[in-house]
Amino acid sequence: MPTADQIKALLKAYAQSNDAQFQAVAMQIAASEARQGHGKLAEELKAIIDEAKVRLPVVGTTPIPINRPRGEVADLLSVSYPSIKLKDLIFAPKLEKALLRIVREHKTIADIRAHGLSPRKKVLLLGPPGTGKTKTASALAGELGMPLFIVRLDRLITRFMGETAAKLRLVFDAIAQTRAVYLFDEFDSIGSERGLANDVGEIRRVVNSFLQMVEQDSSDSLILAATNHPHILDRALFRRFDDILEYKLPTKEQIAATLKAKFSGKKTSRIHWSRLANRATGLSYADVTRAAEDAIKHSLIERRPIVQADIASAIDERKTTFAQGDNR
Repeated sequence: MPTADQIKALLKAYAQSNDAQFQAVAMQIAASEARQGHGKLAEELKAIIDEAKVRLPVVGTTPIPINRPRGEVADLLSVSYPSIKLKDLIFAPKLEKALLRIVREHKTIADIRAHGLSPRKKVLLLGPPGTGKTKTASALAGELGMPLFIVRLDRLITRFMGETAAKLRLVFDAIAQTRAVYLFDEFDSIGSERGLANDVGEIRRVVNSFLQMVEQDSSDSLILAATNHPHILDRALFRRFDDILEYKLPTKEQIAATLKAKFSGKKTSRIHWSRLANRATGLSYADVTRAAEDAIKHSLIERRPIVQADIASAIDERKTTFAQGDNR
């Protein structure tokens, strides 16, 4: 068993985000268990420590623990550690290939940097609501074992002249200091075309600031920007991204695959996936997922297997909501 001093040292290292010290103390505990004849436990502890070392970023600073960031930037970023992976989502083949390439480049970032090259690290995600842009950010973070920071635009954008640009600088300082995946969701809020009718000068300053900061960024973080309205983005922004990935509403085949995945392991009776896919055509991945979850909840309430009518009814309800203008 670890001593009281070792437990305190572990907690102190964790609180200070000192990975090297945390691993050193953990190895001491493993060695102590080995000396006491607990060989199997010692080997299991060592395997866990070795796995943790592999998952740490090879370049740049280590991830901020879940209780950070702190200070002024804490108000601008929300943080999570996603476990979802790309294989858990359904993509068009071309899009999946592009995302896997990004993952491979960041997993071999040290070799790429050693040859004077940079990985794809600034990516623009375009497409209708509910097509998987935000989920993609979570999956990329999960694949790379990195935190996901979502920029809180409600706190970033203010009505005071110059304040938004100053807060944007804090975000890019965090990007430089902590290697992670950073998502600017609803990116059109800060990247709209300079010269629009409602532009009173502040938009120009914010866009110019973003252009300068993203151009100067040399970190190993992955910066994602997502928008449902690419037509209002400033044209100069497109040239600053390494990749521009387009998301579309799912095809019938992709709808069927999404439904099958959601109902995997659930009790179903006589489900015709192709008919349901035809019925759900025009819905987003998010709407199809919600319809599936509604059908599952209904079957749980009724205490019986899921039947075709349950799913069809849930799909029709989602289509009615969509028709009424709920784009979520």
